[in-house]
Amino acid sequence: MKSNIQFILSMIIFGTIGLVIRYIDLSSRETAFLSSSIGCLFLLLVFFNQRKTFTWKKIKSNALVLLASGIALGGNWIFLYQSYDYTSLANATLGYYFAPVFVMLLSPIVLKEPLPIKKLICIVIAVIGMMFIVGNGISASGKDDVLGIILGLVAAAFYAALMLLNKFIKDIDRLEVTIIQLATTAFILIPYVLITEGFNILNISIPSIPFIILLGVVNTGVGFWLYFSGMEKLKGQSIAMLSYVDPFVAILISGLILQEQFTQLQIIGGILLLGSTFISEMRFRIIQINN
Repeated sequence: MKSNIQFILSMIIFGTIGLVIRYIDLSSRETAFLSSSIGCLFLLLVFFNQRKTFTWKKIKSNALVLLASGIALGGNWIFLYQSYDYTSLANATLGYYFAPVFVMLLSPIVLKEPLPIKKLICIVIAVIGMMFIVGNGISASGKDDVLGIILGLVAAAFYAALMLLNKFIKDIDRLEVTIIQLATTAFILIPYVLITEGFNILNISIPSIPFIILLGVVNTGVGFWLYFSGMEKLKGQSIAMLSYVDPFVAILISGLILQEQFTQLQIIGGILLLGSTFISEMRFRIIQINN
């Protein structure tokens, strides 16, 4: 029960990221840099408080994959945060939740895993759902809405890359991996932010400061801590099911707090997309009754 609560809390925290981002007056690159830096420092405190030590020999053997996963994490955040600027929280979240579809498509190539007919059907349904969502954006909101969804899809592609790369990281504690990935993201973003934004990050508005701290400490640090603490004792199917608390919370916030409107096509597309990716992860047992 404790693991379930921890994992659900992490999903709720992740689901509020889009709301927090709305109150930060910085570019997506600057926001990603600060959230990764603050989150990394928080998780370092947790790591050393648990009296853990870094396994440098194993880190060295996984160095290239860790570097690539850090880049993927950075790209994921930059494009996700940017998508919130152009479209509704619901649209950005639905675009982002196309990531499992990318993973299903790439798994046969990258992981040499078979693609069952059930998952192939789910991919087709998810694509149809996304077409409904994008089609709604074209007819209802113009270019910006479509651009926001596209940015969400790019973020999903980076997140899918992160998930696939994590499969190749061997014999390292998950908390340790997250700290390294966050640190890698922060270091990579330092020159990128300086080249593209200069030192504007130092001119941050005072109202944005508490939300940056909230994003770094709670949405990144506490969120990842609860995520990995909870998933340690959960089965894969439970993790897959509970992961949908994240988009559910984001869509609730979009409708109830931000008062963003949904059309019928958008609702149908969202149901098709989330429903198909949910079913693709489920394993159904056929119960035989002996007479």
